[in-house]
Amino acid sequence: MTALSILDLAPIRQGGDAADAFRHTRELARHAEAWGYRRFWLAEHHNMTGIGSSATAVLIGHVAEATRTIRVGAGGVMLPNHAPLVVAEQFGTLATLHPDRIDLGLGRAPGTDRRTVRALRRERTEGAERFPQDLEELLDYFRPAGADRPVQAVPGAGLGVPVWVLGSSLNSAELAAQLGLPYAFASHFAPYQLLEALSLYRHRFQPSEYLDRPYTMAGLNVAAADSDAEARRQFTAVQQQFVSMVRGRTPGPLPPPVEHMDAHWSPEERERVSQMLWASVVGGPESVRAGLARFAERTGADEIMATTQMYEPSATLRSFELLAEAHASLGAESGTGA
Repeated sequence: MTALSILDLAPIRQGGDAADAFRHTRELARHAEAWGYRRFWLAEHHNMTGIGSSATAVLIGHVAEATRTIRVGAGGVMLPNHAPLVVAEQFGTLATLHPDRIDLGLGRAPGTDRRTVRALRRERTEGAERFPQDLEELLDYFRPAGADRPVQAVPGAGLGVPVWVLGSSLNSAELAAQLGLPYAFASHFAPYQLLEALSLYRHRFQPSEYLDRPYTMAGLNVAAADSDAEARRQFTAVQQQFVSMVRGRTPGPLPPPVEHMDAHWSPEERERVSQMLWASVVGGPESVRAGLARFAERTGADEIMATTQMYEPSATLRSFELLAEAHASLGAESGTGA
């Protein structure tokens, strides 16, 4: 049975603030652990007033302290924004504090706009072009330190923190396959090359010290509620944010849902948003169960990373509770368990 995990952005809601977002993220992680989710990941974004997970490593520590068994990690850290040594030290510290529970997913995009990129990198201009070299440097910091290594990650050396390649293109799939690393595709917002990238990764995968066989993860938007109608209503919060992106604007705080989207987008915008949100399951319990099964079958992913952004925190909790129930039901049906 496909494993199930959660991607959270610590959404800042209209009328709320980052403190509220962090409190709700921590509460969600506790519930996720109780419901049997495998991982709870947080994503790095900058200069976005609706996303609170900019200091990703700090928030991972906050979540890990509140939980006991669920794996907590980055989905991901945008490596071009950071020196590999600093990332190795941060995640080496997290792995030391929370042994065998920390994951490090890495992406090559900056996760922000150009002006913020300049503010993040200061004098560094190479950006994403150096991602393969920076990734290999980072992997090396997690290996046992030898006498011939003048620079070490302390802590970090010898800890073997699990590293994932994140992406939404064939280039990222090729790199993950070449290095023999697990691969996570960001289909929850950029699904266009999902199936092609997963196929490429599987066919070109090279066994490594990290994996002996390919391991894939696919992102999925989920809006689950007690009825199809209520799920569709809750999903309009995400749809409104994607309309902003289609219009070239940075999405602000998560808005409340609306009864109908017709007044909030044009037919052309509706089509573009629908394409961006193709990898979505929206509905009541039966619809979610069927949609989850279809997505798992279509992608063949080893793991699904679900993300839910609803305006009411209680609705977010209910969505993930229903998703966990659907996943358990499918596991029982297949005889493999959840």
